[in-house]
Amino acid sequence: MKRLDANDPCPARDGYAMPAEWAPHRRTWMCWPCRIEAWGSAEAMLRAKQAYARVARAISTFEPVTMAARPQDAAEVQLATAGKVEVFECPLDDSWARDSGPTFLTGPGGRAGVAWQFNAWGNKYAGYENDAAFAARVLKRADAKIYEAPLVCEGGAIHVDGEGTLITMDQTLLNANRNPNLTRQQVEERLALFTGARKIIWLGEGFADEETDGHVDNIACFVSPGRVLVGVPPRAHPDCGPAQEVIRRLRQAHDAQGRAIEVVEVAQPAKIERDWRGRPLAWSYINFYLPNGGLVMPAFDDRNDEKARMVLADCFPGRDILQVEALDIVQGGGGIHCITQQEPE
Repeated sequence: MKRLDANDPCPARDGYAMPAEWAPHRRTWMCWPCRIEAWGSAEAMLRAKQAYARVARAISTFEPVTMAARPQDAAEVQLATAGKVEVFECPLDDSWARDSGPTFLTGPGGRAGVAWQFNAWGNKYAGYENDAAFAARVLKRADAKIYEAPLVCEGGAIHVDGEGTLITMDQTLLNANRNPNLTRQQVEERLALFTGARKIIWLGEGFADEETDGHVDNIACFVSPGRVLVGVPPRAHPDCGPAQEVIRRLRQAHDAQGRAIEVVEVAQPAKIERDWRGRPLAWSYINFYLPNGGLVMPAFDDRNDEKARMVLADCFPGRDILQVEALDIVQGGGGIHCITQQEPE
């Protein structure tokens, strides 16, 4: 990984910053599933494709969707989505646009974005060269300035309020499989320079999610400046204790504007199930997406589905809410937020 020098181009120095996800979008980017290893079988990946298509069609009712796909999969995408998405043909290894895609920025000089260093969630999978190049390909297609960040980071590892505050997990970015030679201070410096964040709140570790090492977008997210939604698992779930630590840290924190953080709790699915690997299923109502004027959130055939919808409706008044059955997505290790990436206006 290259060093960070004082004269290197950085978004914050050039007046760019990462906007909040509720800021207006130009489009949504997604990637079509292609790595069978992530799903366990060809049949499971087929079900995942159908779920991705449901999400893409739902989002397309609010804003344009561009689906990246390998050339041999382009016709399948058009058929599955009923022609409601634009297809961007390019090489891919996997299908998590949030993580391998760019972090888009807004600022004074036109379109821009960050291409983070990508190593397949700490070398969880062999063969990720195409995904490591994906962010730059998207930014080139979007005619956006490319900032190459000297930090291994995935888009699902960070969340911002659009006013200078960023939340993330110790478990992810301080993990030896991501940035073993960087201190917390050095990670913070890189996050600040490449997202425009002025305050970084670390939310701890200990979550059972081995696939992403505890991505924050499955745990907590801003719903407005100074207000954070946190998923609370059942008492018997191994993530119950770590989630309470997240809440404790947030209630003791202040954002970049000096405001105390208000915590809104949402009960996670009441059932405790395991994925095809035998790990605790990392399903989460936090893993939703905010297209223009809408909210696309997961449903899991769980008694808490409707309760979660009501909490999110209260957090985002005036938005049309679509609940999409997402269990087949979660079996691959992520959720609706993980498979989407917003390109802001």
